[in-house]
Amino acid sequence: MELVITGLRLEAEGVLGVELQDHARGVLPAFRPGAHVDVSFPNGLTRQYSIVSSADDRARYWLGIGLAPNSRGGSKFAHEELRLGTRLQIGEPRALFGLDETAAGHLFIAGGIGITPILSMLRRCIATGAPWRLMYCVRSRRNAAYLEQLAPLTEQVLLHSDDEHAGRPDIESFIREMPQGWNVYTCGPGPMMDAVCSSAAALGVAEGAVHLERFRADAPTMASQSQEFHVRLLRHGGTFAVPQDASILDVLEANGVCLPSACREGLCRSCEVPLVSGEADHRDFVLSDVERDANRSILICVSRAKCSELVLDV
Repeated sequence: MELVITGLRLEAEGVLGVELQDHARGVLPAFRPGAHVDVSFPNGLTRQYSIVSSADDRARYWLGIGLAPNSRGGSKFAHEELRLGTRLQIGEPRALFGLDETAAGHLFIAGGIGITPILSMLRRCIATGAPWRLMYCVRSRRNAAYLEQLAPLTEQVLLHSDDEHAGRPDIESFIREMPQGWNVYTCGPGPMMDAVCSSAAALGVAEGAVHLERFRADAPTMASQSQEFHVRLLRHGGTFAVPQDASILDVLEANGVCLPSACREGLCRSCEVPLVSGEADHRDFVLSDVERDANRSILICVSRAKCSELVLDV
């Protein structure tokens, strides 16, 4: 879709709010709360950003774009170059992170810009009357986006600001107080989400009741123990060697086989392809344990092989 920027606002220090609408003010595709879109910038980069606005509002998408400290060009371009009236190519909304609406309630733990997908889920809870609570962890209130929208909900929101509270947020106690039958949702820095997952496991929360989304890979996926292997394309034809220092996606592109991709970090699932045979070494951050065990697909931007050859349905 080509959408036009109809609003820009500073949501907090380092967080830019961007409103996108159809240039003819048409209805936009529906999305599930927690979904994100691919945004293609005029500088050639494509990045993924969560939709912050209500899923009931089909007239616009509001995105929250945090300025990454070590930006690779996406967030820096957005903060410095975007203007009202700029037209951007936007992908269809995709939901890898969202509410389990069969749960009795919802416990949200957001860190920094991780509030963006969670905010649209909060809106759904409010609209449907579903019970929820939020722990929002930030370095400082000046970095806490959407506080004015959360202000009327103080009884359900626990704000932990590093410069106001000594020590780390008590994630374990927050989860321990969760009523029976609730689900846990977390998005933010990797160490915080790891703490949520370990606390939930220690307290006996079922693995399927814990939902998370990562915005970036926190560790290199090309591990030193990587070995060369081959990929064979079932429909396209051809067998290609994948060296230690390249991904399947890199090799296929170098040989003229261009497949969909976006983040190239194993975070967005856009490069997932069916796996016909061979055992994958899954290094992504989005496939579930069940999907990994099934060994029926692979994210070719980061994952590799535990065998000498993979056969892809490509």
